[in-house]
Amino acid sequence: MLFSNHHTSIDAMQQDKDAPLREDIRLLGRLLGDTVRDQQGEAAFGLIERIRQNSVRFRRDDDIAARRALEAMLDALSREQTIQVVRAFSYFSHLANIAEDQHHIRRSRAHLIAGSAPREGSLAHAVANALDSGTMDPAALAEFFDTALVSPVLTAHPTEVQRKSILNCETVLARLLDERDRMQLTPEEAEANHEALRRAVLTLWQTRMLRTAKLSVIDEVNNGLSYFETTFLRELPRLYASLEDSLAAADPALGAPELAAFVQVGSWIGGDRDGNPFVTAEVLERALAMQCAVALGHYLDELHILGSQLSL
Repeated sequence: MLFSNHHTSIDAMQQDKDAPLREDIRLLGRLLGDTVRDQQGEAAFGLIERIRQNSVRFRRDDDIAARRALEAMLDALSREQTIQVVRAFSYFSHLANIAEDQHHIRRSRAHLIAGSAPREGSLAHAVANALDSGTMDPAALAEFFDTALVSPVLTAHPTEVQRKSILNCETVLARLLDERDRMQLTPEEAEANHEALRRAVLTLWQTRMLRTAKLSVIDEVNNGLSYFETTFLRELPRLYASLEDSLAAADPALGAPELAAFVQVGSWIGGDRDGNPFVTAEVLERALAMQCAVALGHYLDELHILGSQLSL
């Protein structure tokens, strides 16, 4: 339910693997409902809740009376009310997606903690399947990665239509949900986490959903580069290390294999000179310089951390 207050027992959650997902969605929906009530007033909250209830009845039960009531309510909305309703349901969709992403991480971690075989579709599963089936031995697999090439490419606007400020809010919410899931919080810590979630939802509600000005190409480059620190630059070394460990465990004779950099990240942003008239030679040069700065800045930071850790 969107703006409900519901509690599921621990026993029921243990019996239902999707119960934590529903609990997260209820929590975020409740916080959003409280925010709408505080920011827009009881009347706005009541209107949104009535629309939600009739929508649920119409979709779940094919209730014709609910459909007619829903049509009447929507037809009578003023422009300001329409904006509030659209924002409420749009932001709830954002929050539900965050909860679903967190649940996917939760289930994947549970799978690994249980010591189960790698999930189908994962790289670990593909490697294990190749080795177990006898298709390739560890040495041949290591040699395969010497010539393999995987090139994920960041695409330009309008693939990512959300504002960076919205994405930042959602990143905070995801981190707070993850904290609740992974840590055994004291009552004070749990209260602090709940308050931080409330503030994050409030910030999201107060953040403009749509851009009022068109992005420049350099703005798009900056948006694309913002992903690198939390994705490629952090996760690719872990990917290589995991593969190298798997190959070494499968064949100790390999020693400590060092795989070639077979994942090479690409980007269209700032480089699509055949499709974007605003991408000039100067813009392309600046986009490349910005990408270099991000990569070199990351490695410089890593060196400083390494220097602080190697006290000897």
